[in-house]
Amino acid sequence: MSQGPFNTPRPASAGTPLDNPMLGNGALGKRILVVEDDPSIVLGLRMNLEAEGYVVDVAEDGEAGLARARTRQADLIILDVMLPRLNGFEVLRQLRAAGMRVPTIVLSARDAELDIVMGLEFGAEDYVTKPFGIAELLARIKAVLRRPRFDEPVKDDVRAASTPATSAPAASAPAVPPGGPAPASSATVIRVGDLEIDPRTRQVARGGEPVTLTATEFDILWCLVQADGRVLSREEIQTHVWGPGHHGTLRTIDNFMMQLRTKLERDPGDPQHLLTVRGVGYRLEHEARRAGA
Repeated sequence: MSQGPFNTPRPASAGTPLDNPMLGNGALGKRILVVEDDPSIVLGLRMNLEAEGYVVDVAEDGEAGLARARTRQADLIILDVMLPRLNGFEVLRQLRAAGMRVPTIVLSARDAELDIVMGLEFGAEDYVTKPFGIAELLARIKAVLRRPRFDEPVKDDVRAASTPATSAPAASAPAVPPGGPAPASSATVIRVGDLEIDPRTRQVARGGEPVTLTATEFDILWCLVQADGRVLSREEIQTHVWGPGHHGTLRTIDNFMMQLRTKLERDPGDPQHLLTVRGVGYRLEHEARRAGA
C-alpha cells in the first residue's frame, strides 16, 4: 500500500481498445495480472491498461496473486511490494522457485537501493517506484513484453531481423535495437573468459554451468557484448535496452550491473568481465572468442 501512486494518471482512451492507435505494439489480447491492494491504483491501472488493449486480472493480496499467477497464463505481472497476507518479494521468490518466469514489474513506494536490489535479485524485470507516471509505466510494460520469454523459442523472423554479429568494429554503436529484444543473429556461442553466451537461445553458462538471467539482465549483457569492448554510458545502455522514451533513473543500470556481477563473476567485488569505467559507464572486458575456436 502506498500514497499518491500516480503523477496525474491520464484517462482511458476514447472508444474501445480497437480504436487505440497504440495497439501496433501487439498489446491486444496480452494478459496482465495486477497484484495490488490499493483500490485507486487498481482503478487507474485497469482503466489505462484496458484502454491500450490489454486483458487485466486483479488480485488484492499476495496469496491471491500467487494463486492466480500459478493458475492463469499471464504475459506479465505488475506486483506491489507492501501487500497483505504475503508481501510482493515473497510472491516473486515463490514464483521463481517454482520455475515460473513470467516477466514481472515491481511497484513500490520503497525506493531504497536495498529494496530495488532485492526485487531484481528475486527476478523482477523492472522496479518502478511510487509515485509514477502512467505513460512511463506503459512504456516499461511495452519494453518488457517486446523481449522474448526464456520459456519461448525465438522465432526465425526475429532472428532474421536482428543486427550485425559481434565482429562489428569497436567504434560503432552497439547494434541492439532501442527497446527491442537482444538479437540472435547467429548460432555462434560467444565466449568471454569462462562465460558462454548463446544469443540464439538467450542462455548463459559460467564454467559450463547454466546461469539464470532475467530477460532484462540478458539484454544488458548482450548490449555490452555488441559494443565489442567499447565503453557504454548508462544513458546508452538505458536507451538500447528500454528505448528512447524510457524515463527511469540511471541508478537502475547500476543495480542491474550489480546483479549481473553477482551471477557472472567469480568475485563480484573484483570483476574481471563487467568493468566500471569511472565517470563514464561500463564495458565488457572483451576477450571474446567463438566457442570451439
